[in-house]
Amino acid sequence: MFTLANLVTWIVVGLIGGTLAGRLITWQRAGFGLFSNLALGCAGAIVGGAFFELLNLLPNLDKVSISARDLLAAFLGSILVLGLRWAWMRWTEETGGGLG
Repeated sequence: MFTLANLVTWIVVGLIGGTLAGRLITWQRAGFGLFSNLALGCAGAIVGGAFFELLNLLPNLDKVSISARDLLAAFLGSILVLGLRWAWMRWTEETGGGLG
């Protein structure tokens, strides 16, 4: 079950994951910029952390307070968020504006 401690850990670790994902995608040191990296990391950490928790992925990496599992989940969650954002932007361009 999710706890407040999990959420806080995912957000803190997400800051690192978002920066890494931003750097990987843009090939620039600054990634998408400080605040975008922070937002991406937080979203990615929550998405990745929930995904890893629900599927019980790599449970043995939880031995450390901020674990390698948390970092990996935040990074992969950030990549997933970027992929979903890219797909949404592409879809809205093709349909001429999205839902409406």
